[in-house]
Amino acid sequence: MSRSSFARRLLPAPVTSLAVAALWLLLNGVSNGQIVLAVLLALGLPYLLPSPAIASPRLGAPFTAIRLALVVLYDIVKANIEIALRILGPESRIRPTYVWVPLDIASPQGISLFAAIITMTPGTLSCEVSEDRRWLLVHAFHADDADAVATEVKSRYEAPLKEIFR
Repeated sequence: MSRSSFARRLLPAPVTSLAVAALWLLLNGVSNGQIVLAVLLALGLPYLLPSPAIASPRLGAPFTAIRLALVVLYDIVKANIEIALRILGPESRIRPTYVWVPLDIASPQGISLFAAIITMTPGTLSCEVSEDRRWLLVHAFHADDADAVATEVKSRYEAPLKEIFR
C-alpha cells in the first residue's frame, strides 16, 4: 500500500477534518484533553458524514481570498455604523428595496458564499437564488439606486469569489 493511499484512507476529507478540529478547539478551548477529542473527531467524523453530493470546487487565488475577507470585515464594520445612524435618524431617510443581482459565478459553493457574505453585511439580506442559479434576490435596508447595489456587491464580493472558485 502506497503512502498516499494510506493517507487518503486515514483522512478522506482533510479540509473537513481540519475544520472540525479547529472549530472544536475554538468552541471548547485548547487543553490536552480537548486536543485529543479534536483529533478523534477530526479523524472519525468524515467517515460518518455522507459523501458530498456536489464535487469540491478547485480553489485558487489565496491572496484574493485574504483580500476578500478583509473587504468583508471592513464592510461589516462600516455597514453597522451606517445602519445605526439610519435607525437613530428620521424614518424618512430609510428606503428599503429588493434587488435582483445577476450571477456570473457558476460554482454552487461560490454562490452560497456570495449569498452568505451579503447576509452577513448589515443592511443587506440574500433572500433567494433563482432555480437556474443566474439571479440572486437581495433585500437592501436602504438603497437610493437598486442598480448601484447590484453593481457594488458584484464588484466587491462576486468578482473575487469568481477568481477563488475557478
